[in-house]
Amino acid sequence: MATSKAKPRQQTSAWVENIKTVFYAGLIAIGVRTVAFEPFNIPSGSMIPTLLVGDYLFVSKYSYGYSRFSLPFSPPLFSGRIFGALPKRGDVAVFKYPRDTSVDYIKRIIGLPGDRIQVRQGQLYINGELCPRQREGDYLDDEYGVEMKRPMYQETLPNGVKHDILKEQDDSKEGDANNTREYLVPAGNLFVMGDNRDNSADSRFEATGFGFLPVENLVGRAEILFFSINAVHPWWEVWEWPFEIRWSRLLNRVH
Repeated sequence: MATSKAKPRQQTSAWVENIKTVFYAGLIAIGVRTVAFEPFNIPSGSMIPTLLVGDYLFVSKYSYGYSRFSLPFSPPLFSGRIFGALPKRGDVAVFKYPRDTSVDYIKRIIGLPGDRIQVRQGQLYINGELCPRQREGDYLDDEYGVEMKRPMYQETLPNGVKHDILKEQDDSKEGDANNTREYLVPAGNLFVMGDNRDNSADSRFEATGFGFLPVENLVGRAEILFFSINAVHPWWEVWEWPFEIRWSRLLNRVH
């Protein structure tokens, strides 16, 4: 009799332990996601050639400190940043879109508070100084299923950071992408741009982009690519899956 009564207790105890294990694991995952690293995927081509559609990356949450946007669902528990630190010029950062903070964006940090930023005839000027660029050939872009060659350059920022950009439009073409007014970045804000210069909604466009980026909206710095897939085939064609993975991009650091 004693043995038969002990079995339900043992089963109940096992269930309780399993539930506790899952609960603790969930708390640890939320903690890591909040204060350390969070995964993101790239849904658009505004950061080509640095980041491609279908890239998955880890973002370090601690790099710039913590704001309410570091927390799940961004509860308005406090304003500003705790342990805050400004990004470095040239960082690739994830942030909350100023016009809809439920949406995540990723761009390159170009201007810091107090900087003067301008694009003239397609070239970037920071504090009146031209950021030199060097032609690196053509980039073969098949993002939309049609192969296109687009001019690729290596641009050098004033702090020595070098990164690749794409330029589709001729520099002499009129328009906000090639010619902007000189922006003075206000305190507490940043100026961001996409590496795909002619196909990026960013700080250059006050009407159709989002203007300056509040520092509070930063989520973290892009660190490493852990997966990348070019999903051109239907999901049910499982035999194509291994060929859609961009193996050469796995575990690369984001620069």
